[in-house]
Amino acid sequence: MQKHKKAILYLEDGLFFEGKSLGSAGETSGEVCFNTGMTGYQEILTDPSYAKQMVAMCSPHIGNYGANNSDVESSKVYATGFIIKSESLISSNWRSTATLSEFLKKNGVVGIQDIDTRALTLHIRDNGAMNGIISTKDFKLTSLKEKIKKIPSMEGLDLAKEVSINRKKILFPKNKTKYRIAAIDYGMKSNIYNIMLEHDAEVCLFPATATAKTILNYNPDGIFLSNGPGDPAAIDYGIKTVKKLLGKKPIFGICLGHQILALALDAKTFKMKFGHRGINQPVKNLKNDKIEITSQNHGFAVDPESLPSNTIITHIHLNDTTVAGIECKSLQAYSVQYHPESSPGPHDSRYIFKQFFQMMDKNAKKK
Repeated sequence: MQKHKKAILYLEDGLFFEGKSLGSAGETSGEVCFNTGMTGYQEILTDPSYAKQMVAMCSPHIGNYGANNSDVESSKVYATGFIIKSESLISSNWRSTATLSEFLKKNGVVGIQDIDTRALTLHIRDNGAMNGIISTKDFKLTSLKEKIKKIPSMEGLDLAKEVSINRKKILFPKNKTKYRIAAIDYGMKSNIYNIMLEHDAEVCLFPATATAKTILNYNPDGIFLSNGPGDPAAIDYGIKTVKKLLGKKPIFGICLGHQILALALDAKTFKMKFGHRGINQPVKNLKNDKIEITSQNHGFAVDPESLPSNTIITHIHLNDTTVAGIECKSLQAYSVQYHPESSPGPHDSRYIFKQFFQMMDKNAKKK
């Protein structure tokens, strides 16, 4: 029987939970948020959008299918901590190469288990997302209280620079190139560009700090604004770049990219109380009145009242009617607040990519 160290989760408002260690021993910190998905923990942990965040899983039993080399969204784990009710003692799946705990240890992730994640989730829902510390070595509340004061708030934090690539990188499709896509990497998940490659698109990944001139010199058929972590309003360089790109090429954004597009259109964003994170988020397409179950991960949203007259709301989140999609036809730009690549999650929204390819057809080079 594996022995676990004692662990504590301390929140900035003073609430704390005592449990057992999960993964590596040590101490970590970040904004505590919850994810409502029952599966997909590997994709969640390796999603750059979770940088500087500690993820609490709402489903009580995590790890039953282990970990593998395929269900990852990047080259490393970006979540700073992992919080669960109970780790599965047995991982059973034909693709499994390690247990959840082994995966966490390999990536140096400090976690906690055997706490009441239901109570934690309800606390965050009532009081909002907040910073926290997971520790297996410091259990003094006065000490943890002082440490947590030094953790920066997610509001006003620019994390895109920290997770973005340093230099441009071109990915080529297996077949003949039909489209050339310039993807600005604010923390892009691998399954997004995999879908583009499957549609015979050459994808050039640009750093978050890339200039409009550099991107246009690539002569793309379309420009993609990726997902990513942090406060969109803090990414002033990205907003300025997108402003200069508007109207030049078709633009498609998701999640952080959606928020940056809105800000480039002179709209505003705000920090949500606890955000939307999970693979069961209901969204309504206002164009056809159809309901989609989507995969989401965001703590900021677009202010609907601030959108300019040339921009319409195309999708809304059904739980709280927040903006889930916008479109500016005059500038050939649109975006959604969720992950249409759905890794993990249902594939209800995969059609969103088709609109991008249709917009690029007029500009695509026929070789």
